[in-house]
Amino acid sequence: MVYCKNYLKFVQSKSKGTQISMSNKQISSTQNPLIKHIVLLKDKSRERKKTNTFVLEGEREIQLALNGQYAIETILVLPEIYDTKKLIDFPDTINIIEVSKDVYQKIAYRETTEGIMAIAKSKPHQLESIVFNNNNPLILIAEAPEKPGNIGAILRTADAANVDAVIIANPKTDLYNPNIVRSSVGCIFTNQIATGTTEDIIAFLNQNNIAIYSAILQDAVHYHEQDYSKGSAIVVGTEADGLSDTWRKASKQNIKIPMQGAIDSMNVSVAAGILIFEAKRQRNFK
Repeated sequence: MVYCKNYLKFVQSKSKGTQISMSNKQISSTQNPLIKHIVLLKDKSRERKKTNTFVLEGEREIQLALNGQYAIETILVLPEIYDTKKLIDFPDTINIIEVSKDVYQKIAYRETTEGIMAIAKSKPHQLESIVFNNNNPLILIAEAPEKPGNIGAILRTADAANVDAVIIANPKTDLYNPNIVRSSVGCIFTNQIATGTTEDIIAFLNQNNIAIYSAILQDAVHYHEQDYSKGSAIVVGTEADGLSDTWRKASKQNIKIPMQGAIDSMNVSVAAGILIFEAKRQRNFK
């Protein structure tokens, strides 16, 4: 039995730039053009940016993406693992295709899988797209994070604290890297996210009267001594490089977490969690 409402009729051929018709509603060959395309999306940032699409895996992640107003184009399922009766819960506009075990193993990127993955349209993440729903927004900013695991953890922290926005300054990694989607457990879809240069972000914050608190050792005070009840941006850098001097100069106040052990730094996602939840504590977790 084929579990399909609307199946993918055309897929872009990367070799000739032509459209290839899909004659079947099931895919059993790893050489199928759609499967090759998915592998490229999974492995190549350039392909994701070129097509403005990306892959995601897992029922929860797909549902979070839909809730976040992401356009899901295609869902691929492995019936041996995924309960296909649940496919009725997805919008009729999504192409649903059944694949073989060999095909699914080719395109899956998790060590453990739920037997369902999807192709979705990405979003532009411009600073101008940020919408504040209150007069005292709380923003988490990370400058030049590179490791997908750290970025995913930062997004999970932001979701847990329900911050108003996450901004990535001078991004070094494609936001739709599958490892970011996976490590964020879908929080890439639940946060309001923007990217930009450090200079553009500082200008944006100043225009919106949002105070900057940079996690940097120079000229810093202990983080819990500041008042974050008004519009605030908590800015963190990487453990290796810290924040650029531009942030130090732009800060209302530089802040630091007192270290009581043998080392003088901690993981960026851990630091972000400490700082953001202090701001939330001051706001009575509203």
